[in-house]
Amino acid sequence: MERRDWLGWDVQEAPRATEQQLLAVHPQEYLDSVRAHCAAGRALDADTPVVPASLEAGLRAAGAACALTDALLDGTAPTGFCGLRPPGHHAEPDRAMGFCLFANVSVAAEHALARDGVDRVFILDWDVHHGNGTNAAFHSRPDVLFSSLHQWPFYPGTGAMGDIGSGEGEGYTINLPVPAGSGEQEWLGLVEHVVLPAARAYAPDLILVSAGFDAHRDDPLAECELATDGFRQLALHVATLASELGVPAGAVLEGGYDVDALAESAVVTMEALESGGTPRSVEPGPLVSAAVEHVGRHWPALRS
Repeated sequence: MERRDWLGWDVQEAPRATEQQLLAVHPQEYLDSVRAHCAAGRALDADTPVVPASLEAGLRAAGAACALTDALLDGTAPTGFCGLRPPGHHAEPDRAMGFCLFANVSVAAEHALARDGVDRVFILDWDVHHGNGTNAAFHSRPDVLFSSLHQWPFYPGTGAMGDIGSGEGEGYTINLPVPAGSGEQEWLGLVEHVVLPAARAYAPDLILVSAGFDAHRDDPLAECELATDGFRQLALHVATLASELGVPAGAVLEGGYDVDALAESAVVTMEALESGGTPRSVEPGPLVSAAVEHVGRHWPALRS
């Protein structure tokens, strides 16, 4: 990005998340535990080692997501991208997991919902791993529509299509698992024919993307087959949806572990969110048709 002059975007330092922002998702006992583990350099779980500096990084990652939300809702930025780590979508309210300390996008969504005029937030998670933390945070609530596309079965073992939320939130969780080896036909088809019709019917006031790039075919931690342009197409779908609904959209970095694929995919995502355009249409295959049948029980717009 620096070599490309940051694509002409404004580069801002991420603020630290406040205690109040974090407490909207995480209980005080959890925050105290993260601070203690970081201070001692003691891993939070087998996949989440920390050092003293991890706390500062985690606070700024969550704070950046909140700052992005404010910029989008205040109209001071047409779109935005938080290029920070640690990621956040595996962090459950009371549990760190999978490199994640704080639930960055969940914290940002709660921050948005606390503002006047924001009643509904749509979160799209296209990281190759299921966003179990976001799933847990909003499982029983209708004020967040959460959709996750992810390789399955795979880490962290959650995200079956049958998990649709609970209580008042039933139907507002859309899990779309795909098998290893899936590429544009599956990923783009599910977004075009399942996610977008449901999101249009939901009519959110804000769109946030958990933008992981580990479904890239060059990524070493997963087994999906998206090319870099596949992420451009995903972002074009988001930009088109935001334009149709007249609401802002921004992205927050999650996974992605091949440096070149990560860099290239982040750049094309940012370009697509900024410039928009017509995404490539994909004919629905068997996986998409099955998802339409399942999700359409709660979102009749998918069947029209």
